[in-house]
Amino acid sequence: MDIGHHVGLSNRCVRMEGLSNEALEQVADYFQVLAEPTRLQILNILRRGERNVGELAELCGYTSANISRHLTQLTRHGLVARESRGTSVYYRIADASVYDLCDLVCGNIARQHERAASERRTFSRAGRGKRRRATPG
Repeated sequence: MDIGHHVGLSNRCVRMEGLSNEALEQVADYFQVLAEPTRLQILNILRRGERNVGELAELCGYTSANISRHLTQLTRHGLVARESRGTSVYYRIADASVYDLCDLVCGNIARQHERAASERRTFSRAGRGKRRRATPG
């Protein structure tokens, strides 16, 4: 059962606040799927268009078997759709909103880095501004 069905909604925006424990587990599972760098790499590649397993494996630098395991997870959680064409299976993004989520997180991380760098610069300038007293020698 998906979260939208669980709370009686279809395409409306559902907020995390007030969700049942069961629904929160589904949210956690979704984030867990995104917590793997190889899967994020696959999503980045698919942002530019559909690919088959062999192409994804070559672009990611992993074996086809490894990429297939990641694609299974992405497909199971509705992030990626698959389509058989002859002897090949092609994958494409099924839910482009994942990019909004990832871009939001990336922006947050960038702001954290900017704040940390600014604090380091401030601390560094403060340290240089202090003058040492000459000690009588």
